[in-house]
Amino acid sequence: MFQRRSQKTILMRVRELFWPRKGWRRASQYLWHRLHRLPGSPYSIAAGLATGAAFSVTPFIGIHFFLAALLAWLIRANVVASVFGTLLGNPWTFPVIWLSTHQFGRFMLGRNVALGDELNFTAMYTGLVHSIIETDATMFVEQVWPLWMPMFVGSIPSAIFTWLVVYFVCFRLTKSYQERRNARRVVKINALRDSSLKQDIAG
Repeated sequence: MFQRRSQKTILMRVRELFWPRKGWRRASQYLWHRLHRLPGSPYSIAAGLATGAAFSVTPFIGIHFFLAALLAWLIRANVVASVFGTLLGNPWTFPVIWLSTHQFGRFMLGRNVALGDELNFTAMYTGLVHSIIETDATMFVEQVWPLWMPMFVGSIPSAIFTWLVVYFVCFRLTKSYQERRNARRVVKINALRDSSLKQDIAG
């Protein structure tokens, strides 16, 4: 009864990953309103968002949601906010994240930082899926590990930095918003109370 008259095709779903049907401005406004409606303390919401954002820069693509939700639960952060935080990793940002963490990882491992044809992240993730499904250790070692390992190493300090930045920014914004919201509620309650007293006196 409440389903779409015409189901979205795969091409439509892929297109909306890169460009939402109502535009990025409407999508960001919707996300912002949803975040404001989340229950919880400023710490809970900010820590949840930061956790999701931090995991989005790691090479654990495909399980970002689960890992972020698990850690958010362990540190008593908002699990729903952690899911929103993983949206930092998207088709627009993944290429930058993958390249930067890989190069940073190579630098940390003492390897030469150089760009080349071997940086085929799509082939690497495809090989990762196939190696897991087919339990092919040789494919994992030869095709996945050389790219994935530097990405993982480089993502550790990147994730820590991302967590700290997102947490402190979101904590201040969330705390400020909740204080203004509570102040408006107090004003409204006082106005209703004054109105009720006036009616009682008049009656």
